[in-house]
Amino acid sequence: MIEKYHAGDPLSDLISDDYRMLQILSRFNLALGFGDQSVAAACKSCGVDTGTFLAVVNFVKSGNKAHLDELVEGVNVGALLDYLKRSHTYFVDFRLPAIRRKLIEAIDCSRNQIAFLILKFYDEYAAEVGRHMNYENEHVHPYVETLLKGRMPEGRPFSELIHQHQDNHESIEKSSAELKSIIIKYYPSDSNATLLNEVLMDIYMMEEELLMHCRLEDTLFAESVVRLEEEVRQRPARAEEESDTAEDSASDGLSEREKEVIVEVVKGLSNKEIAENMFISVNTVMTHRRNISRKLQIHSPAGLTIYAIVNGLVKLDDVKL
Repeated sequence: MIEKYHAGDPLSDLISDDYRMLQILSRFNLALGFGDQSVAAACKSCGVDTGTFLAVVNFVKSGNKAHLDELVEGVNVGALLDYLKRSHTYFVDFRLPAIRRKLIEAIDCSRNQIAFLILKFYDEYAAEVGRHMNYENEHVHPYVETLLKGRMPEGRPFSELIHQHQDNHESIEKSSAELKSIIIKYYPSDSNATLLNEVLMDIYMMEEELLMHCRLEDTLFAESVVRLEEEVRQRPARAEEESDTAEDSASDGLSEREKEVIVEVVKGLSNKEIAENMFISVNTVMTHRRNISRKLQIHSPAGLTIYAIVNGLVKLDDVKL
């Protein structure tokens, strides 16, 4: 298990621990002035999905060393998509232009040809970031929005979209490294050294922000979309299955699929292992388990074990006590 933030933690503690959480707050539209409210209370008051917020902050806190499966289970794909859209707006409309203004102030493009070329290189780098984010806005995000409506999108599959997505990320990282190297090694000494150093610091910080943003897209977001895609793809089959087994269900109202899930739970398998064995998504397993708990009013594996034995779903000899 990873050390992480929880819904009951004071939101102010997150910021005190790591200033980067301020960026996340703004992209979730969480305003300051929340006092001693917990993460859950502050999110609720601003209409923010708590599970998604915690998944993002814990992903950033861990430096991409988190247990991805654990974090994905708390993600609402729609809420995460909104977060990423606001991140794009931040980089393209605010962060990149702000650094450019400071760069112009630090170097003299009117008298120094190197300065002019550096500014041109920066503009090409900013344009590359903009093109990448525009690609996501025009191709990746509409694909996900269609999935969120319960339909499989037409055109290129997500696996192809995300591959291009990752290639763009690698290109941005290389361009950023080259930009820093040129400024450090080759800019003449006639600049405002203090201000130019500030610009370099801003570029380093933005590079770190972009890198974490790209990693989040390539892992947490991509895995969440893959699971949603599988869920949508299986909906027609599940609907047909539930219709076929409705008349055969026992008086407790369980479908055959739900009974299969109970047997897997009794075996001591995790949600992920059950999903792999039954060829369904983890989200589908969790939905089945919620339905089982609601129908039987049994919430523990021990309780389900007793139910399974009494109703002949498993034999007592097959249960590890």
